Amino acid sequence: MSACPALFISAPASGQGKTTITAGLARHHAQLGRRVRVFKTGPDFLDPMILARASGAPVQSLDLWMVGEHACRVLLAEAAEDADLILIEGVMGLFDGTPSSADLATTFNVPVVGVISAKAMAQTFGAVAFGLAHFRPHVPFQGVFANRVGSTRHAQMLEEALPDGLRWMGHIASASDIELPDRHLGLHQADEIADLDARIDRAADALAGTPLAGLPAPVDFGTASRETMPRLLDGMRIAIARDAAFSFIYPANVTLLEKLGASVTYFSPLADEPVPAAADALWLPGGYPELHAPTLSRNTVSAASIHAHARAGKTLIAECGGMLYLLDTLTDVSGTRTPMLGLLPGDATMQSRLASLGMQQITGTRGAMRGHTFHYSRLETTMTPLTKAVRAQSTAPGEAVFRAGNIVATYMHSYWPSNPAFTAALFHGEAF
Repeated sequence: MSACPALFISAPASGQGKTTITAGLARHHAQLGRRVRVFKTGPDFLDPMILARASGAPVQSLDLWMVGEHACRVLLAEAAEDADLILIEGVMGLFDGTPSSADLATTFNVPVVGVISAKAMAQTFGAVAFGLAHFRPHVPFQGVFANRVGSTRHAQMLEEALPDGLRWMGHIASASDIELPDRHLGLHQADEIADLDARIDRAADALAGTPLAGLPAPVDFGTASRETMPRLLDGMRIAIARDAAFSFIYPANVTLLEKLGASVTYFSPLADEPVPAAADALWLPGGYPELHAPTLSRNTVSAASIHAHARAGKTLIAECGGMLYLLDTLTDVSGTRTPMLGLLPGDATMQSRLASLGMQQITGTRGAMRGHTFHYSRLETTMTPLTKAVRAQSTAPGEAVFRAGNIVATYMHSYWPSNPAFTAALFHGEAF
């Protein structure tokens, strides 16, 4: 059996400070010499970057639909074998989504602490806490933590407002030097926050001495059942673009490629680095090409090497931002149009409102590949989709999947461990 102290950090909504509290808590226990493993609920790329910096270990995604219950259990059981503490950060509010954070916490019996932003709130804090604790039976709700508290008296009012039976887990004050900056897709990337470690350290210091900072009770995650992967990509050399423009990479995706027998190397289009010449396949993941479009447009070494890779008939997989990089042009929200690589016909335009969000899956001859979509751009193209993804909660059409020779491109971010055979077929350039 794999038992380990574990805690689930949730909230009534997004923007309550879950990531700040989880990161501070991870850093606090790491400073005490404990091995901390942090997980993030849902298909998130940005929060895990912060949490990995805080804990010193990679952060995996947990989601009962995209990852699957069995795979989630294996990830947790494997972590429990080596960790002194497991922290799971929820997504949105505790009961939001299908499946929700509450579903995940209940499935694995991980005690939940609700982080509530108490700014401009007094006794209503108790009502919100009561709702989190009692909205659904069987959720292992442990207590509430107050964030952005204005004063000692304010904290006292919040604690006194809690109904009997609800545990007060402490509070921290509102502090601009602790809060994490955000923008249209979420938090800033970890490497873009110059004083990130100092912010996390201050959060850790603020949490020290609160009941939340105590080591929680052990949770039994069962036995990790490691399955041997067929080496479907044996000997394949895969290059991955990785920098501030292309960073939306699930660690589990890279791990799967390696388990399937591939060797992985990285290069940076932002630094004008070429695709490694020995690469058999190339992955352009999502990210923020719209924030770096002028630089990408000027970087001719990277551009020429990607064109050469495509001309050689080698596999090129592009997701979301990676797909935008392959188009003719990319227009930002101010209307500035920038030439991109021109490997795919089309023009993408950034907009201020969300264009698509949610879990989706692509189905082919090798079954379903699950993932999600989250973007603010719209695409105009003459390409005819090879297929379309389907949304998790309906049969409505999802994102288009385009194929142009050896190039496969889509807005959807795939979680490759959901279907290793499908993944291998993609990288081999096979029909799916």
